[in-house]
Amino acid sequence: MIERFTDHSANERTYLAWIRTSISIMALGFLIEKFELFVSYLSEKNGIENQFESSIFVEFMGLGLFLIGVIIIATATVRFYIYKSAIESETFHPYSVKSMNLLLSSLMIVLAVFLFFYIGHQFLF
Repeated sequence: MIERFTDHSANERTYLAWIRTSISIMALGFLIEKFELFVSYLSEKNGIENQFESSIFVEFMGLGLFLIGVIIIATATVRFYIYKSAIESETFHPYSVKSMNLLLSSLMIVLAVFLFFYIGHQFLF
């Protein structure tokens, strides 16, 4: 049996949760980018004026979400190996909040607020 198996398996489950989250974030970025193209194609095909004008901000939003997903994968991988070595060592390691986690959370909040106002602006005007 692996020594401290429950700690190692909890670390691996956390790592896989981060990977699933990052894939979802990247898929959302891809969806935002392609949905704008889909709406403009449908409006052109049906002869309707496109109410959702193409915006450079939407392209940056999609690319930003994809980039955040990649950063989360890299951060999760580094975190996984740091905690793996901490679990295997015999020394005490205090838990602390990492600045990268706070940065990624802040980026997601900024992107969510921007997307909220962008969608609200499209429907109101």
